[in-house]
Amino acid sequence: MNASLPQHLNAEAGREKRFRTVFISDIHLGTSGCRAEELLEFLRCVESDTLYLVGDIVDGWQLKRRWHWPQAHNNIVQKVLRKARKGTRVVFIPGNHDESIRQFCGLQFGDIELEHEAVHVTADGRRLWVTHGDLFDGVVQCARWLAIVGDVAYEWALRGNRALNFARARLGLPYWSISQWLKDQVKRAVSFVTAFEEALANAARKRGYDGVVCGHIHRAEIRMIDDVLYCNDGDWVESMSALVEHFDGRLEILRWVDFERERLEALGLSSLGRGLPALPAPGATHTRPPVPAHGKVPLSVRGEAS
Repeated sequence: MNASLPQHLNAEAGREKRFRTVFISDIHLGTSGCRAEELLEFLRCVESDTLYLVGDIVDGWQLKRRWHWPQAHNNIVQKVLRKARKGTRVVFIPGNHDESIRQFCGLQFGDIELEHEAVHVTADGRRLWVTHGDLFDGVVQCARWLAIVGDVAYEWALRGNRALNFARARLGLPYWSISQWLKDQVKRAVSFVTAFEEALANAARKRGYDGVVCGHIHRAEIRMIDDVLYCNDGDWVESMSALVEHFDGRLEILRWVDFERERLEALGLSSLGRGLPALPAPGATHTRPPVPAHGKVPLSVRGEAS
């Protein structure tokens, strides 16, 4: 029966899924916190007409302090280049951690387009402004030294997080993010996230766009801010998430843990699926079900999007 389905609806027994557009950011290649193995498997399983790399793909800040570039990070670069060669339109929008690449924006690197920002038109006609988002972060713009100090502290938090979750896994306990918990507990951090989201939504409105897609704050989200659709595709350090557009224009946050479990179950490997890491604690990322074509978020919202 699957043989009669259109290509974008045929998931080949769960092995591959196809979307109109995929947005990923904050991979942080060059750091020990990068979840390169999971991302590589995601890229192998997901195909799209267009792939947006929405900044902080390579972490130049960390590489200047300490060189860390295992083969898994090379594999990510090679996989993206291969997708571009095979016909996927790849657009790279640098962020603050790979800001040195911004001097080449407007050029093409092989089959990859380098741009400061982009405008994406969804299948249902909505115009989305695509930008990393660091230009709306007052700390990055006005106190760069503080951003660098915070980056070092974040790296140490991730190291502690890995050690803690190794022990938790041995005890059969689910994954838990120290840094995300700290962000959610600190009132100023919560206020910063809200201000960041609202600033981007206001900027998108002034520019005449229907919505904005960004990264930067490592917090996956789809929500309406007044009349503007705000989308953040998350990261591949903690939440391991991506924003995808279906062929009818619906937008959805895909989280690797959910995606891989569903894929294994579709292949008849549900027992392995149950062995995957448990979902992060509530509050680790804020996602919604697919946003309908009319752009309104349903009143009844599930806790997580698949």
